[in-house]
Amino acid sequence: MELIDKVAESAGYILSKYKGTPKVGIILGSGLARLSDEIENKSIFQYEEIPHFPITTVKGHKNQLIFGFVKGVEVICLSGRFHYYEGYNMQEVTFPVRLMKALGVEKLIVSNAAGGLNPVQEVGDLMIIQDHINLTPEHPLRGKNNELLGPRFPDMKHLYDLKMIEIGMQIARKNKLRCTTGVYVGVQGPTFETQAEYKMFHIMGGDAVGMSTVPEVIVARHAGIAVFGISVIADIGYPPERMENITHDIVLQKAREAEPMMTSLVVELIASLT
Repeated sequence: MELIDKVAESAGYILSKYKGTPKVGIILGSGLARLSDEIENKSIFQYEEIPHFPITTVKGHKNQLIFGFVKGVEVICLSGRFHYYEGYNMQEVTFPVRLMKALGVEKLIVSNAAGGLNPVQEVGDLMIIQDHINLTPEHPLRGKNNELLGPRFPDMKHLYDLKMIEIGMQIARKNKLRCTTGVYVGVQGPTFETQAEYKMFHIMGGDAVGMSTVPEVIVARHAGIAVFGISVIADIGYPPERMENITHDIVLQKAREAEPMMTSLVVELIASLT
């Protein structure tokens, strides 16, 4: 079955049970599930009930597609994302973005937990993504292109929406949140990086590194969706003297500690999109 047919079948199933018209999509990263608590009048779909939908296998991710309202704005929230390192191909990793587009989403908010590469960063800081470097081993648009989904060669300049970046930084300053803008480096995982790799990513111009986000953002751009990306710095990878031993449980813990800041910024951003 072609991708466009799978998307249509999944969207048809959702629309047979939910009659809303959400314009904002949200993808929650590791340990950042609290935002789903801000959604009112929820309608929840379990991933396993949606045709062609993958199932996440990573600790800290739920398997729920949540519809509802944040500050009066109708949203779709992906509580549990998919990663290439889980064994999914990029078409499967990015399938939720295709579904969101089919359901009417025009703006996408993507969050993640990342390793810090900028010496000014501290664990728990927020970083609004202004650009990214794609080092994942498979491109999500590889293969035959369907013009109904997007153009063959989408422009990647201003990949992250400049207006939403500006609003996000205004919100951070107003609320005195530790927040910068920066470049996110997307890698395959699932191993955390070596000291040499952290150094290389820093020299390349990266401010944070992680194992998600980039494929979804590329597909959103392909589909004509405006994107806002934000990372919580869950560990420090550069400079080497600031590195500490890291585990996924530590990443989840640090991400959860930063949840109130992340949630307040994103909720206020969503409210501004009316």
